[in-house]
Amino acid sequence: MPVEFLGMIGVKPSESNAAMHIIGGGIDHDYLCRFTRAHEDSDFDGVLVGYTSASADGLHVAQAAAACSERIKFLIAHRPGFVAPTLAARKFATLDYFTGGRVSVHIITGGHDAEQRRDGDWKTHDERYRRTDEYLTILRRTLEHDANGREPFDFDGEFYQVVGQNPEIAPTQPGGIPLYFGGASDIAFEIGVKHADVYMMWGEPRASIASTIERVREGAARHGREPRLSVSFRPIIAPTEEQAWEKAHNYLAAVQKLAKQPLDFRPQSRGSQRLLEFAAKGEIHDERLWMPIAEATGAAGNSTALVGTPEQVAEVLLKYVDLGVTTILIRGFEPLPDAIDYGQELIPMVKQEVARRDAASRSPSQGELPKAEGVSEPAAVAD
Repeated sequence: MPVEFLGMIGVKPSESNAAMHIIGGGIDHDYLCRFTRAHEDSDFDGVLVGYTSASADGLHVAQAAAACSERIKFLIAHRPGFVAPTLAARKFATLDYFTGGRVSVHIITGGHDAEQRRDGDWKTHDERYRRTDEYLTILRRTLEHDANGREPFDFDGEFYQVVGQNPEIAPTQPGGIPLYFGGASDIAFEIGVKHADVYMMWGEPRASIASTIERVREGAARHGREPRLSVSFRPIIAPTEEQAWEKAHNYLAAVQKLAKQPLDFRPQSRGSQRLLEFAAKGEIHDERLWMPIAEATGAAGNSTALVGTPEQVAEVLLKYVDLGVTTILIRGFEPLPDAIDYGQELIPMVKQEVARRDAASRSPSQGELPKAEGVSEPAAVAD
């Protein structure tokens, strides 16, 4: 199966040379277009459009970015509970139509009470996830409803009651709009394996990712589902390994100066707690999974780095592919230049090697095909 690369776009240039978050601030339309086209030119398959309680609306950001691009897809972060699921479904289906099938949705239930309350949500952690379960049931049913061949549907739940919903707009994608979902708590996991088309994980050591993948597959099988699997990293690459580590430590120093958010606003999510637990066990896991920036920021989101030359980082990414990962979300600390750099060597190396393996598996009688330059055979996963 081909590997999918996702990046992340923001609406305003970062004021730091070690950007942790790129979705806040005002809007610079020219920058958004340049940022999007840089990902498209670098052969990213899609870009994440993030969400906070203060940032520009992701649906409109994706619409603007789609207007100045041709093929790249948009993974729109969406927080259930603030828009009715039937309305959200029609919004996504409409945008999918106007973009020619370039929309997917990343469901983020919410990792911190204070962030939720900024938008007026006072539900507890478990209440939010129970609401998400109902929300996704209605959302998917609305998206998959055939207005020409099905009767209107009703739904009666704890959080939502719908009567006579009969949408007249549907996504243009043959398989519908893909739903991406991430969450490490027990209740998040159960809802994720029930609904996700792509189950998302932050960048943890390979043994931990392998364990999570096994658990996801077993849980999803109970619902008759086989979700694809995604993992997220912040690659730090340079022509030499020494230069890459120098960059990494410069980024860490800059992040430490900027990490002034109050401790009571550090994320409460189980995923963040897991990253901090790994950081406490050591700075480097496996060959080059680097944890200090996650530790410095309280593991606020995608914060673990892979450090090395493009060849070295590509080799590590291929080891995650060997575990069953099909989607790799990468973004850098210098967002626009890094997106360009990833496209020059890192992404082509990984995609070419995955294509080589796929071709070899389909044509075993033709002998081994030449490997993509600069990428060695993957080693066994460390325990």
